[in-house]
Amino acid sequence: MASALNGIEEIGKKKVTVDTYKSPREKLADKIYWLLRFFTIVNVVMMFFPAFNPARISEQINKNLSLFTCGVAYDSLIVNMGRAFTRGWVPEAAFKLLSSSALIIIVANIALIVGGCMSLGNIKLKKTGLVISISGAIIEAGGLIGINRSYSMLIDPELTKKVDKVNPVFPAMFYVYAVITALIILVSIVIFFVLPKVEKGTRFDMEAKYRLFLMMLPILALSFVFAYLPLFGWRYAFFDYKSGDTLTMDKFVGFKWFTQLFQNSATKKDILRVIKNTLAMSGLGIATSWVAMAFAIFLSEIRNLRFRRIVQTFTTIPNFISWVLVYAIALAIFSTDGFINTFLTGIGHETARNYLLEDTHMWLKMLAWGLWKGTGWSAIIYIAAISGIDQQLYEAATVDGAGRFQKMWYITIPELIPTYMVLLLMSVANILTNGMDQYLVFSNAVNKNTIEVLDLYVYNLGIGSGLIPMSTVIGMVKSLISVILLFTANGISKAIRGESIV
Repeated sequence: MASALNGIEEIGKKKVTVDTYKSPREKLADKIYWLLRFFTIVNVVMMFFPAFNPARISEQINKNLSLFTCGVAYDSLIVNMGRAFTRGWVPEAAFKLLSSSALIIIVANIALIVGGCMSLGNIKLKKTGLVISISGAIIEAGGLIGINRSYSMLIDPELTKKVDKVNPVFPAMFYVYAVITALIILVSIVIFFVLPKVEKGTRFDMEAKYRLFLMMLPILALSFVFAYLPLFGWRYAFFDYKSGDTLTMDKFVGFKWFTQLFQNSATKKDILRVIKNTLAMSGLGIATSWVAMAFAIFLSEIRNLRFRRIVQTFTTIPNFISWVLVYAIALAIFSTDGFINTFLTGIGHETARNYLLEDTHMWLKMLAWGLWKGTGWSAIIYIAAISGIDQQLYEAATVDGAGRFQKMWYITIPELIPTYMVLLLMSVANILTNGMDQYLVFSNAVNKNTIEVLDLYVYNLGIGSGLIPMSTVIGMVKSLISVILLFTANGISKAIRGESIV
């Protein structure tokens, strides 16, 4: 029996060895693949940066436009060409071809991304991915030819009657794209012939770790685009910039706006006021963060499943209502002609009050609206945590004679504390970030001093007053403080609870 088991183990070991074995040619191909992936990543990233735009064939095209924007937003591409098109000075067909060519390059990059993802599979999947990568590079070459043709139309005196109205310029980035495209085709062909032949009957396959990575890749890409790429806008804090201007070194002012933030008395006064409002409202939110957990516990104790679903649905729906509609509801209830004043007038009150124009107890009012809108949604994570509690604990407690409230106190709440602590630490880290939408719609001239939080102040300063550098500086300081608070809260958690979230 023992010898039989040993034989099975040996067979298993041999199978693993055979499955994980790679021939020298495949190992060489894997090394060359890093070049192809590098060129593909560079090609895709350049598409989103204005400095690498090969489609800026005219000085009339905004310097802040990327290749991606040129392909998906034609109106942004021709924003300065309206009069030239109307007078017939410039052929609009050149810009339509330019936008179409940029869109073709975007499609080509999608094909390159697909081909790069397939490079993580087996030999059959890799070879198919190489075909897609080569096809994508050829499509990109076609887009570059279209850009070159657009430039030729702009400098053609028979088509462009007034060349000075467009100021044609051939972008140097065109050659960079052309070289990278050629390298992608060349490297893909080399890898294709280096890889061993595909055996008959082989199916497309990929290791589980790579499949999981590709499933997570869209989230990583979106996080990069919406969380990390905007950090490139921090450069405005070091320039004397106004909306619509271009960033040039003659407008570089260094740390001027940073020093002005702490030296200008009016600015310091405003900052202290909005930080007080921010900390107060965030503090109230943290102090009442247990409400969602308590709501989830009581909701899970409802025995009637149909009634529980109805309650959960009606308490979750407000989360999906925009704050503009929430304010419309508030207006219908609390305005001078709203439901409350209509009712009070009907029972004998002579004067009507507009409750939305009062600045008394604004922090509590905003807290109440926030709880009404978000409690049901915030409870979902606790409901999920409750469903994961071992039911044997409740059965053992029942045998010991515990009642429902004792089970809640000694089993449910302790099991939810880790989840609550993680969310609490994240709330502490984001104490300076409590959003803008809610306070923007409820803000007016009467309650501005008590409702304006830091995010709303940055919006009013940058968009309302046009002080984009100053608002950028405040946003930078807020982000840095939030990071410090996150690691501080994480350190305290690790010291007290022995667990960390970072």
